[in-house]
Amino acid sequence: MNEQLSSYTVERAGQRMGKIETAPLAAAKTKTRLLAIDALRGLVMVIMLLDHVRENWFLHLQVTDPMNPLLVDPAMFFTRLTSQICAPVFVLLTGLSAWLYGQSHSKRETSIFLIKRGAFLMVLDVSVCSLAWSTSFPPNVFWLQVIWAIGACMIILAALLHMPRTAQIVAGLIIVGGHNLLDGIHLQAGDAFYTLWTMLHQRDVISLGAGFVAKTTYPILPWIGVILLGYTMGPWFADGNDPSVRQRRLINLGLSMIVGFFLLRFMNVYGDKPWIETGDLIRNVMSFMALTKYPPSLLFLLPSLGVGMILLALLERYDSRLNVRRLAFLGGAPMFYYLLHIYVLRILYNAAMLIWGPNHGKYFGFDWIGWAWVWWVALTFFLYFPTKWFADVKRRRRDIWWLKYL
Repeated sequence: MNEQLSSYTVERAGQRMGKIETAPLAAAKTKTRLLAIDALRGLVMVIMLLDHVRENWFLHLQVTDPMNPLLVDPAMFFTRLTSQICAPVFVLLTGLSAWLYGQSHSKRETSIFLIKRGAFLMVLDVSVCSLAWSTSFPPNVFWLQVIWAIGACMIILAALLHMPRTAQIVAGLIIVGGHNLLDGIHLQAGDAFYTLWTMLHQRDVISLGAGFVAKTTYPILPWIGVILLGYTMGPWFADGNDPSVRQRRLINLGLSMIVGFFLLRFMNVYGDKPWIETGDLIRNVMSFMALTKYPPSLLFLLPSLGVGMILLALLERYDSRLNVRRLAFLGGAPMFYYLLHIYVLRILYNAAMLIWGPNHGKYFGFDWIGWAWVWWVALTFFLYFPTKWFADVKRRRRDIWWLKYL
């Protein structure tokens, strides 16, 4: 969908604040608006890389969900915490991108595109992505992870976008704000609706028979609310809107969400598992920030999306900075970047296993979390160039239809 956004142009002059804009000026404003969206998408992809580097080289030090503030090393905790914004912001931008796509297509065309794109992502996740993580063929474990969840949410959004906008906003808020009321519902394998419920709200394992299983890492119910709210943000980005008004709205909403998180978290009554006093300042902060991601709690989503809103406003405001445009290259080819970084990490890990063998039980890994940051910096530099090349190919070769899916 990103190439549609990157190529989204304005053909007519707009009128704002009583002044007639020329078509080139309107087009420039549209380009600025969409550049910020691609740049934010690129930023979360870069941050995601850090978390996957951590996961790849520290398999012997896996963390729980939410993280245990009494047991996890603080450096590991805050490294993991850094990636908290990634999935929520990416899903939100997917909804926003769908609205922007719909400005040059009918609702029917938009729905068809979302269904095709969503189905493609779901198949890709359980095949190409699962193969990378399991390093066996065929993979005996099918990981229903973030790509699968985004694809499923896109298909559901294909139906929900036909609702009135007010109904969409209400539905999105109810899902995001109220889904934690369902936390007490826990079904067992063999129960009626077990498979459906594990896909919607319960992180669990689904037996597929013949030794194959699917793991619902990303139950999709809260993500449906997020993608729907992202879609309803679309009118803020409509052609002709004052960028300063949009940026002010984003910053105010982002700050409100962050403040709301702190207030609700201090109350300790709803939105996630309670935090505890540990007798240690650092551990207290860790307990306060130990939030549930699978599925994402209300308190997980509030600060993540709040920070994302603020970053989106700042990236648009300072779009002329060179690094913003570099981030936009990564955001212009997110699926290519995602697949490339997974396979690079898995190749590196398996090469280390072949050369040095396991040094932590059955895993190879590092002891110092700082190596995750070192590898992150190196791989960010390494992955930028092929991703930029592919993003350029996508823009030039619009005649190759399948490129739009990457």
